[in-house]
Amino acid sequence: MTMRINPDLPKELKKYGKGEWNECFHCGTCTALCPLTENNNLFPRRSIRLLQMGLNDSLTVNVDPWLCYYCGDCSKSCPRDANPGELMMSLRRYLTSIYDWTGLSKRFYTTHFWEFGMILFLALFVISLFVFVLPPLDPTLNAAGGVRINQFAPVDLIEIGDWIMAIIVASLLISNILHMYYMVILKDKSIKIPLWLYFKEFWLLIFHFVTQLRFSKCDTEGKKYWLSHWLLMSGYTVMFTVIVVFLPWFQTEEVHPLYHPQRLLGYYATFGLLFGLIVVMIGRIRKSGEKFKFSHFSDWFFIIMLILTTVSGIMVHIFRINGMPYATYYTYIAHLAILVPMIMIEVPFSKWSHLAYRPFAIYFANLKKAAAA
Repeated sequence: MTMRINPDLPKELKKYGKGEWNECFHCGTCTALCPLTENNNLFPRRSIRLLQMGLNDSLTVNVDPWLCYYCGDCSKSCPRDANPGELMMSLRRYLTSIYDWTGLSKRFYTTHFWEFGMILFLALFVISLFVFVLPPLDPTLNAAGGVRINQFAPVDLIEIGDWIMAIIVASLLISNILHMYYMVILKDKSIKIPLWLYFKEFWLLIFHFVTQLRFSKCDTEGKKYWLSHWLLMSGYTVMFTVIVVFLPWFQTEEVHPLYHPQRLLGYYATFGLLFGLIVVMIGRIRKSGEKFKFSHFSDWFFIIMLILTTVSGIMVHIFRINGMPYATYYTYIAHLAILVPMIMIEVPFSKWSHLAYRPFAIYFANLKKAAAA
């Protein structure tokens, strides 16, 4: 079988993160220590070897980088400081750009200008909708007192915009996952997977997405990070579901009591987001633990956008329940001007897409393992 070699692959990977993979001489320490290593799977050494040899096609078929939860044991114990943990993170960014058929993910990961420019463009687009498209606010409504959020931003129009955004984002992400399936499963001619196995193993995809349970195999540092990671993921999932699927129920002018499900779900999502973000920010600022020693600029874009989204959402809620109309309205515009770019960029092209790619990678790996058995 002919194998094409890309000699520039190691150089290209440096755009996606820090990793001194040329220092690796395959002593096997990382594979021996990693709690996620399985029989007949040289994890994470196989990915490093494919990279060093420039075997681009073999690397794109490989899902090992997604099976890593970056506990950092391999990097701490590496005698050559080759940073195998950070290399797995860099490979996840690289594979994200490979799965993305639009090419935008590669631009966002490798160029500050593209990511910042797209954020600014989408923010201005949202603001322009309020200025030129939505009907102007009737000043007599505010004279009666209270916040008239649904008169300022009609919930039916906002809901239409939500669904348009959700359809675009879902279409991009699903098509990228299908591209991933093509590269990982269909292009790999070494194994054939019977149809019944797809149904048999599918429940594991849902299970790992909901629980992120593979974290439990990591060391103490990895297990501690599982809680903040799970709260961040579940908080975002709850908030995304509520504001897109149940917006008319969530965006109301009636101030419900504290025990109302609408407020409880909103408070849980806010707590999960804030808790996870605080852990990540403190870790990256202090560079505590191996997983936080190196930060790609896309990591900070993600953190800053999510913080601004969360804080502006909290401010909208505080202003609304305290009957401060204009503060609510202007903050609401700012909130959407941050939220929309964050979702449109991070979900299909960047950090949030990992929430989909990882469970699908586990699913595809289980399919191959079951078919081989």
